[in-house]
Amino acid sequence: MSPLTFASMRCLLLLLAVLVFEGVTAQSFLDQQRANARVAGAFKSKEDTLKKQFAQKGLVWPPKQVYLRSFKYDSQLEIWVRNTNKEQFKLFKTYKVCALSGALGPKRVEGDYQVPEGFYNISEFKPYSEYHLALGLNYPNASDALLSDSVKPGSDIYIHGNCITVGCIPIKDDPIEEVYILATHAKNNGQDFIPVHVFPVRYNIPKSVEYLLKVSSDDKYYQKFAINIKEVFDYFEFNKKLPVITVNSKGEYVVF
Repeated sequence: MSPLTFASMRCLLLLLAVLVFEGVTAQSFLDQQRANARVAGAFKSKEDTLKKQFAQKGLVWPPKQVYLRSFKYDSQLEIWVRNTNKEQFKLFKTYKVCALSGALGPKRVEGDYQVPEGFYNISEFKPYSEYHLALGLNYPNASDALLSDSVKPGSDIYIHGNCITVGCIPIKDDPIEEVYILATHAKNNGQDFIPVHVFPVRYNIPKSVEYLLKVSSDDKYYQKFAINIKEVFDYFEFNKKLPVITVNSKGEYVVF
């Protein structure tokens, strides 16, 4: 075999290896999740219904990108979907958050029973959760790392089934199956960072804002924090797209 032919064969083999690898990984996360009996059961009982609900709302199945938005006082978790970065997000469904521990305000230390407030992403898919299925949040994030307890800021914050919480976001078993399926499809389709934004209240509901003002009336720090994260709520309400969010040296969110 001539050197040129050998080199050509080597390149061809490498190309085939890459194509095979890409073909396997394109479905690997979905296949991995469906290999779990609990997740497989969720897909079997919920996926057809989700497809029909998407069709009824004029949405493309399966979703390429999802965005989760939760409101503590209003006890709601929204899931928004879109298929390209150029599209606006469209609301698919709003789920009831069935239990809440702690009070309004960000999480700052382990054992405070607080649900975090701020901007996170899904960092873990947990098919065999104690609470049916669970999606873990990347708490503490960059802001929390600066503002929370440096030794014990807390951890293990999930959106999960059941209706028990010591700082998580529980939405019961049937809803978490739907959310888990949608998040699985999005990650499988290339969305490595699935955003989850947790707000104290819906800033466009007067009753909710009134309650926020009441509980923060003697807390200047929390007032400033609540105004800071409201910028992201306002941006999304107007654009139906997410802004770029960074964190400054003070732990404050900076919105672009």
